[in-house]
Amino acid sequence: MEDSAIRELRADATRNRKQLLEAATRVFISAGTEPSMRAIAREAGVGIATLYRHFPSRESLVDAVYRDQVARLTSGARELLSELPPSSALRGWMDLFGDWIAAKNGMLDTLLVMIESGEIAHAQTRDELLTAIDALLDAGRATGELRADVSAEDIAASLIGIFTVAHPHEHDARASRLLNILMDGLRTTL
Repeated sequence: MEDSAIRELRADATRNRKQLLEAATRVFISAGTEPSMRAIAREAGVGIATLYRHFPSRESLVDAVYRDQVARLTSGARELLSELPPSSALRGWMDLFGDWIAAKNGMLDTLLVMIESGEIAHAQTRDELLTAIDALLDAGRATGELRADVSAEDIAASLIGIFTVAHPHEHDARASRLLNILMDGLRTTL
């Protein structure tokens, strides 16, 4: 097989994997309970064999979606800060956090087993998310937009509370309202 044909196959496999992750995330976000692997393959527009070729078990798929979502949250903080004022970036990041919570709800049973067994390092995820929040808060403090007396832990706890009472995709308006109230409390008066 020629090098260009191998590269094309690898590119195709990479696209399939990305497509599967995106589809799985959508299904996990919209599912009330853990969806079947067939439902995820169907959403991705691929056969079940393709799904299992990329993710040989439910755990490997959940792990990949979970890590992808955490990476989106950490890179999302940087991207939002590069495009928006810090307070707007933080508010946009809160929506990303809501998507992450919603995705976790659709894979919760498997995720809990994986955390309990040590397959997923919950403490590492926590540290990564707190670092992302700190970057947003630090930028907002530097511009004078955000209060200096609020910690990343305060924000994380507030977000968990908000999304516990207002699941982002069942109560979009309520979650949005609560997030806006939180943001009002985080801003300094200029």
